[in-house]
Amino acid sequence: MIMIIIFPLLFSLFLLPLLFLLIARRKAPERLPPGSLGIPFIGQSFSLLWAMRANTAEKWMADRARKYGPVSKLSLFGKPTVFIYGQAANRFVFSTDSSKMSNQQTDSVRMILGDRCLLELVGEDHQRIRSALASFLKPDSLKNYVGKMEEEVRMHLQMHWHGQTNVTVMPLMKKLTFNIICSLLFGVERGARRDMFVLYFQEMIDGMWSIPVDLPFTRFNRSLKASVKVQKMLKDLIYEKRAQLASGAPSHQDLITCLLSIRGEGDQQLVSDDEIIHNVMLIMVAGHDTSSVLITFMVRVLANDPDIYAAVLREQEEIKKSVSTGDFLTWEDLGKMKYTWRVAMETLRAFPPLFGGFRKTLEDIEYQGYLIPKGWQIFWVTGMTHMDDSIFPEASKFDPARFENPASVPPYCYIPFGGGARICPGYEFAKIETLVTIHYLVTRFTWKLCCNDNCFRRDPMPVPTRGLPIQIFPKKLL
Repeated sequence: MIMIIIFPLLFSLFLLPLLFLLIARRKAPERLPPGSLGIPFIGQSFSLLWAMRANTAEKWMADRARKYGPVSKLSLFGKPTVFIYGQAANRFVFSTDSSKMSNQQTDSVRMILGDRCLLELVGEDHQRIRSALASFLKPDSLKNYVGKMEEEVRMHLQMHWHGQTNVTVMPLMKKLTFNIICSLLFGVERGARRDMFVLYFQEMIDGMWSIPVDLPFTRFNRSLKASVKVQKMLKDLIYEKRAQLASGAPSHQDLITCLLSIRGEGDQQLVSDDEIIHNVMLIMVAGHDTSSVLITFMVRVLANDPDIYAAVLREQEEIKKSVSTGDFLTWEDLGKMKYTWRVAMETLRAFPPLFGGFRKTLEDIEYQGYLIPKGWQIFWVTGMTHMDDSIFPEASKFDPARFENPASVPPYCYIPFGGGARICPGYEFAKIETLVTIHYLVTRFTWKLCCNDNCFRRDPMPVPTRGLPIQIFPKKLL
């Protein structure tokens, strides 16, 4: 009886991927890129993950590039994969027709976030969902939510910063960005439900970059279970929001009500409940991690560079003078934070939150003389162009002046939010919450680092040593 249960499990988890890789090897044409697929199913997955957590991932990729060149094959997360890098590679990834290459992620990401999110969809479905999300995330809509975002920042600082002498920045920024997401995307106020969201959400993202072995002791299994709980909570929210809309509630009070309100022919709901759930989960992950990492590393940059700190402070103090006591920042105020945003852009170049991503070939594709077979993954890495001295002179130097004229940066070289038609639709959302948060931090506090170790590890997002503990000194509020 036990063998009847265990054998199908072993077959699905190990033997099928092994068979797939053996077939791939047997049928491998001579024009496959150089490299090795490694141990079946596991391949180079553990090696890459260990390098990311040891802060040596960039060296890991650079060593591979020196050995095999700009195109090489390997196996990651159970799938044969081709690694490509450089400006031409980025252009290839972000501009290839979606009928030839899909934005499909690893099995672990797809199983946790769902198969109806923007990362998975192609063609008309991708355009339909992207347009629906843009109706809430475009600047014309987001300018109506600046005050609500600012309320969350003020409350966060009052609860977690004021009265403290030492704080740890990374976990606090994760708390802040998640609270902003709960408020603006879900319409969930502070309380037990929001606390449960935080708990399940953190468990869910912990195993997104992992080998998809669904056994009780694995990180992936814990993430899958948490994903089910998050989806159940979102289903309950959709039910409540639909009832509120039926009672005359505003259609744009949060992202869920906005998506529920989009109607097609015959007044049919244009975005299905599953699509709402999967895309809200995607934005939860993207909005939570990207912004919290960006703000955390900006805090570290400002602590390490007095000149940059002074320039940001001057800009923010000038804006503060024009805002009456108790009033909120305006959309026009955010537009004046040009230098602060250049610092943010340089931070994203030097410490991109997203290490890289995956595509899936839908047919045999030729790239730089090599054949990438149908069904293989394509793996691209953000930092390979960000730290290229031929693109960004003295790339290891932190210099916000690089972005005084963003048009001078060659296309498909600066890609913290992707590029082309698939650039992240949450770009403006991240920009607003970053600028609002930095405004309040620099006008209310000064700080110094408690840990001078400027290293970080990736898990898979960059995390500074010890979460960036700092000593804070409140400024006297006028």
